[in-house]
Parts: sequence; structure tokens; C-alpha cells
Amino acid sequence: MKTPRPLPAALSAPFTVQEAAEVGVSRRRLKHSSLHIPSRGIRLLAELPDSLNLQARPLTLVTQFSAASHATAFLIWDFPGFLPGSHAPGIHISRPDTMAIPRRRGVIGHVGQFFDDEITRVDGVLVTTRTRTWLDCARKMSVDELTVVADHLLRHPRPAIENRTKPYASPGQLAEMLDRHKGTPGIRKARLALEQARIGADPAPETRLRLALCRSGLPEPDLNVGTVLRPGVVRQPDLAYPKYRIAVEYEGAVHSEAAQVIRDIAKEEDFSGAGWILVRISKRHMANDARAAVAKVRAALASRGWQPN
Repeated sequence: MKTPRPLPAALSAPFTVQEAAEVGVSRRRLKHSSLHIPSRGIRLLAELPDSLNLQARPLTLVTQFSAASHATAFLIWDFPGFLPGSHAPGIHISRPDTMAIPRRRGVIGHVGQFFDDEITRVDGVLVTTRTRTWLDCARKMSVDELTVVADHLLRHPRPAIENRTKPYASPGQLAEMLDRHKGTPGIRKARLALEQARIGADPAPETRLRLALCRSGLPEPDLNVGTVLRPGVVRQPDLAYPKYRIAVEYEGAVHSEAAQVIRDIAKEEDFSGAGWILVRISKRHMANDARAAVAKVRAALASRGWQPN
């Protein structure tokens, strides 16, 4: 078989037949067996790339007035939280409800009402915005997991690390999104999640821990507030009860690294020296609705005189 002419470099990622025609690729070349056809009007040189952006881009181009949405947007935005079925095959594509639902191989189609500011571009791909994606995923997510995402959107960033200075959204913007789309499936859960959301939680396990503590009748803790332990020493515990001098830290996998262990010991010494109790929580304590974590915090509070109402 004759070796086909190499494609232009611009077509190294999945591309549309129209894009190929615009750079002079013949229809005969597009029919060659070296090209895969993941969906009508789309070609690629190899198997589908791992990047959802690259998978979604041609699908939104061949589907008029469409954008990546729902689980696909959830993954593109790298949201925390558990969305059932988020890794199932297929790219979620949405378009206005005045048009037909997208139907093609590899696509899970949706229609809905969209405002202009609910669609944006991510690396050249049309995607529903973070706030709209949060609402679109509400139907399948639990209230607590929607709260995890809401906390993520509301959190003030660390500019030196994240290269941004503003939160992804404000409480008002999330509330406006809900008011725009009354009657949307899952909106009641989203409203409850917004009521539970707090500015300051980071990362997802901290949100889940906070919700478990409050649900168990314990006081609501402060979140990531700088605490002066002695002149020149300021610590910022994940959760804290300043009135009782109790700090709570969730320790993920990174806390097992040697350098982090040294830092954690120093942190505990700082709290202890200032008369604080540091309650250390791990993934193990979060099992069974965080019962072990709640018990540890409850015991610490009781030791400082706290009593349930």
C-alpha cells in the first residue's frame, strides 16, 4: 500500500474534515486507513488522546452552537468531589434547547437554556463555565459533594502557588446561577449545598470533615484562620476552635513524606507550647461518615469544657 502523504502539523490532534479541507488535505487522504474516525466528520491519526480538551474540541466544532458540559466539563475544570459516572465513556456536549439534542457516536447530548456568560473557552475549547458546570452536575451529585465543589469555587487562592488572586466564584454568583435556572434537575440539592458552603475550606476532605462535625452537633469550626501562638509564630490550622484552643488538621498522603513529618512535628510543638490541643485526622478517621474523626474532636472539645446544648 502506498505510504500516505504526511498531514500538516496543525492536524496532529483530533481534527474536523472541514479543518483538513481548509489546509488542503484531499478527501481521498481522509479516507486512508491510517486515520481513525471517532465520530462523523472527525479524524485523528492514532487512538483518542487522554486530554479531554482534545477529544471535545472537534465534537463542539462539528455540532453547531455547542459546548463541552456536565461530566466532561467537570473533569476539564478538575473539580474535586465525587460525580457518579464521571469517567464513563463519551463526551458530554450541550446546546440551546431551541435546537435538537446532539446525537452522534461518542457524544452524550444535552440541551438547556444558556446565557452568554455561561460558556467560555479552555485551551480553545468551548466549555460551560465553572458555575454552570456545578449546577449541571447537581442532578447526579450528593449535597455534600456539591458542597465540596462550592467550597472549591469560593476559596480564596494562594497567589504565589496558583497564579490567580480571586476566587473562581462568589456566593452571589452561585446564587445568581440558581436563580436563573429555577426548576433545573438537582437545583434543590444545589441550594442546600450553597447554604452549607463556606469560604476557607481547602481541600475536599476538609469540607467533608467540617460537614461531619456540624452534622454531629459539634460547634462549627473556623477555617484556615491565622493563629498567633507566640510572638513571631503564626499557624493556620485547617479547622479551629479558638475559644477552646483546639486546632484540627486533616493529614493526607503528603504528610507521610519525611520533610513534611518534620514540619508536622514542629507544628504540633508550637500548638502544644501555646496551650492548644492539635487533633490530627487522617483518611482512616474519615471512614463510616467520619465517626472516628468526630469522636476525636468531640473528646478534645469535652476536655476543654465544651458541652452539647
